[in-house]
Amino acid sequence: MRKIFYILFLAGAISSCQNRIPKENAETIYFGGTILTMENSHPQVEAVAVKNGKILFAGTKSETDHYTGPATKMVDLNGKTLLPGFIDVHGHLTSRAGTMDAVDLSPDPYGTVNSIKDLQNRIKNYIKENKVTAQQPIIGNGYDDAIMTEHRHPTQTELDAISKSNPIIVIHASGHASVANSAMLKLLGITESSKDPEGGHLGRDKKTGKLNGKLEENASFTALLALTNKMSTGQNTESHAMQNLMKAQEEWLSYGQTTICDGRTMGESIALLQNAANQNLFKADVVYFPDYEYSKNNFNSLKSQYMKYENHLKLAGFKFSDDGSPQGKTAWLTQPYLVPPEGQSKDYKGFLIFTDETLYNDLKTLFQNHITAQLHVNGDAAIDQALRVIKRLKDEGIYVPELRVTLIHVQNSRPDHIQKIKELGVIPSYFPTHTYLWGDWHYSSVFGPERASFISPTHSALKAGILFTIHHDSPVTPPDLITAVYAAVNRKTRSGMILGANERITPLEALKAITINGAYQLQEEDRKGSIRAGKLADLVILDQNPLTIAPEDIRSIKVLETIKEGNIVYKRN
Repeated sequence: MRKIFYILFLAGAISSCQNRIPKENAETIYFGGTILTMENSHPQVEAVAVKNGKILFAGTKSETDHYTGPATKMVDLNGKTLLPGFIDVHGHLTSRAGTMDAVDLSPDPYGTVNSIKDLQNRIKNYIKENKVTAQQPIIGNGYDDAIMTEHRHPTQTELDAISKSNPIIVIHASGHASVANSAMLKLLGITESSKDPEGGHLGRDKKTGKLNGKLEENASFTALLALTNKMSTGQNTESHAMQNLMKAQEEWLSYGQTTICDGRTMGESIALLQNAANQNLFKADVVYFPDYEYSKNNFNSLKSQYMKYENHLKLAGFKFSDDGSPQGKTAWLTQPYLVPPEGQSKDYKGFLIFTDETLYNDLKTLFQNHITAQLHVNGDAAIDQALRVIKRLKDEGIYVPELRVTLIHVQNSRPDHIQKIKELGVIPSYFPTHTYLWGDWHYSSVFGPERASFISPTHSALKAGILFTIHHDSPVTPPDLITAVYAAVNRKTRSGMILGANERITPLEALKAITINGAYQLQEEDRKGSIRAGKLADLVILDQNPLTIAPEDIRSIKVLETIKEGNIVYKRN
C-alpha cells in the first residue's frame, strides 16, 4: 500500500512540475540549422523561439513543443547558420548618406578607379552621362592613393584638366583628406593667403609654395561642411537627404547589422537623425556620437538624450578625432613614416589635432557628467596622448572604467600599449580590414615591416584579457563586418602576404567582437549581442557557418536575412 501511495505521489509531483512549465506560444521558431549563440554556457542550440520582439527560448528542438501553437511560424533554416545580429560599433551612417550622390571613385576590390587617369575619366563620364551643367559642383568619393598605380593624391591641376568651370572636390578613401580644383577652392574662399586651420593643413607645392588643392584633416572637414551648406538649397534638400539616409540604412541591413553607428555626427546630421527617428523611419537601432568640438554649444541639450532610445535612436556618447589616417599618412606617429608623403620631409610624423590640455578639459566635462566617449586614435603618438590624458583623469577619480570609453582604430599600436589599456579599463575597437586592404601599403610605405605587423593587435589584446571589438568604419569601406572578421582571422593582404601571423584570432573570437562584445561596448549587453531568453530577437541568417568553412573562405559568406526584434528587415533575393 505504501509503495502504491509513493508511486501515485511521485506521478502527481511530476505532473505538477510539468504543469508549471510555462506554455507560451511563440510567434516564430527557428530550427534545422547551426545556431551560434555567443553565450559561453551554451555556445550552440538547436532551436530559438521568438515572441513580441524578444527571444522566448533557446535550447533543444524537442523543448520548443512547449512554445508551439496553431499560429506559430516554424522556420526551417535548412542547414544555414543563425547568429545574433551584428553590431556596428563604429561606422558613419550620415557620412555614407552624404556621399550617396558622389561620384564613386573606389578602387579594386570595391570599384574600378585604380589610377589618376581612371579618376579623371570616371568624373568626365559622370559629367557627360548626367548632363552636368557648367558651374555645378561635383563631389567624388573614395579615391585611394595606397591602391592607385601612381601611389599619390591627384592634384589641383589634374582636376582642372577635367573641368575648370565645375567646382570639383574628391574625397580620400580614409575621409581624412580631399583634393579640390581651382574652381572649388574659389567657391570655398580658399586663396593663396589662407592659413592652415587648427588641426588641419592646406597642401602646397614644395617648390613654388602655391596651393596644390590638397586639404587635410580639419581643412578638409571644414571645406566639406561649407560646401554642404552652400549646396543645401539644391539637390541636397531635407527630403533628398532623408532618402539617402534610408538608402544608407538599407546597406547596413544588407550586411547583417541590427545596430548601426554614426561615429562622428556633425552639422545638420544630428537634426537629420532626429527627424528620421521622429518619423519612425529606422528599422535598426541607430547609436550616434556627436563630434564634441562641433557640439560644445549644444552639449547641455544633447546630454539629456544620453543612453535613451527614442524610436530606435540613441545618443551613445561623444566623438573625438585625435589624429588622422595611417593610409592617408596624416595619423600622428612617434617615429617618422617609412616613406613621407609628397612635399614632406623624411622626419614627417603626421600631426596632432588636440593639445593634451584641450583633450583633458573636454573629457573631464564628459566624465563628470557620467558620459562616455569614442576617441579616434590611429598613430601611436595619438594613442599615447589618449592613454596619458585618461590616466590623469583616472588618477583624479574622474574617469572610471564603467564609462567604457573606446579607443577607435588603434592601428599603429605598440606592445607597451596593451598593458596600459588593460590597467585603464578602456575598450580598443580595432579595424582589421586594414590588414587586407592596406596591409601591403603599410608594410612597404607607411610603417615598414615591424610596425605594420602589429596593427590591429587583436590576439595580444585577447591574451591580456582585454575585451575588444572590431568595426568597418564605413564609408571608408562598405559596411562589411564579414570582411572585418575575415581580416582578423587571416591577416592576409591583397598580395597574399600574412601580416602579423601572431595577431590572428579564431572565427569565434572575431564573431564575438561584432556581437556580444559590441553590445558591451555600447552598454547594451543585457539586451543584445547573444541568443538568450529575454534578449531582443536581433538575428542574422548566413548561408555558411563561419566556424566550419575554411578561414580563407569567410569573405564569401552571404547574409540571407537580417531580423530586427523578430521582424525581417532585409532578405536577399
